[in-house]
Amino acid sequence: MMKKRTLNFWEIWNMSFGFLGIQMGFALQNANVSRIFQTLGADIEDIPILWVAAPLTGLIIQPIIGYFSDRTWHPKLGRRRPYFLVGAILASLALFVMPNSPVLWFAAGMLWIMDASINVSMEPFRAFVGDNLPEHQITKGFAMQSFFIGIGAYVASKLPWFLTYLGVTNTAPEGVIPDSVKYSFYIGGFVFLIAVLWTVFRSKEYSPEEMKVFEEAEKNFALQNP
Repeated sequence: MMKKRTLNFWEIWNMSFGFLGIQMGFALQNANVSRIFQTLGADIEDIPILWVAAPLTGLIIQPIIGYFSDRTWHPKLGRRRPYFLVGAILASLALFVMPNSPVLWFAAGMLWIMDASINVSMEPFRAFVGDNLPEHQITKGFAMQSFFIGIGAYVASKLPWFLTYLGVTNTAPEGVIPDSVKYSFYIGGFVFLIAVLWTVFRSKEYSPEEMKVFEEAEKNFALQNP
């Protein structure tokens, strides 16, 4: 039976590394956007309404991206990696723009764009493991993704504090977003793009023809070994 190739540690590392950037983007968004809203004049009781866009965006974007990425094939970038790349570029731009929002409605719109872009990158990553790894390595693939999720979340949550420790100001005049928050988003945007680019250019995907052969071989094996 034709089988997917067993990948070594560094190949699994490379295909999961993009999750470091994705999780940094999510963690910066979750930890700091409410502060940005308040800085721009939002009342405490209005913040939940402003946040409604994020979960709604995920509910809409994820199944759409999952559907189309299953049916995509680019001769150089493959099936999932085009979505990694487009989502990373848009999310990185949003991370750079978000802390420079001039008014509240602009920041609310940027949250929507940023969350949608992060979801465009994130959703195909889950399928990437199943596409590329044989059955006995899938758990390792998800474990590696979880490792990068944890590292990304921890580092991003500590970034404003760490920059303040290094001397970057954590306070600003009324209506102005502090430099510690701005620079955290800049660093997050840079890491997001670089991490995803690392996965895009250091990983490979099986072609639709190869995937079809694998699926047929697995079906035949299951029929012959009930």
